[in-house]
Amino acid sequence: MAWIELIIAGLFEVVWASTMKLSHGFTKVNFALLTLVGMIASFYFLAKASKVLPLSMAYPIWTGVGAVGSILVGWLVFKESISPITWFFISLLIIGIIGIKVSSGH
Repeated sequence: MAWIELIIAGLFEVVWASTMKLSHGFTKVNFALLTLVGMIASFYFLAKASKVLPLSMAYPIWTGVGAVGSILVGWLVFKESISPITWFFISLLIIGIIGIKVSSGH
């Protein structure tokens, strides 16, 4: 269950980062509120997962899921350009996330 909570926490990380951009510096109240809800949910699920999983594994995976997810949302939703070398480094992030999970023994 902790792994599911950790993935949910990472997905909410993507939600709050995306809605923060849409809030235009917190000037659009609906998106600003969604940003805060996403942050609270992200931290809540991270805290729940961290009760079972070691911090040295949970935190980097949480930030990695948030980073890769935010990059993909930026590319797919906001039509941000991503260079081929950036795609290479994104793949390294994904490999790193998988590597942390596989090598953790949890």
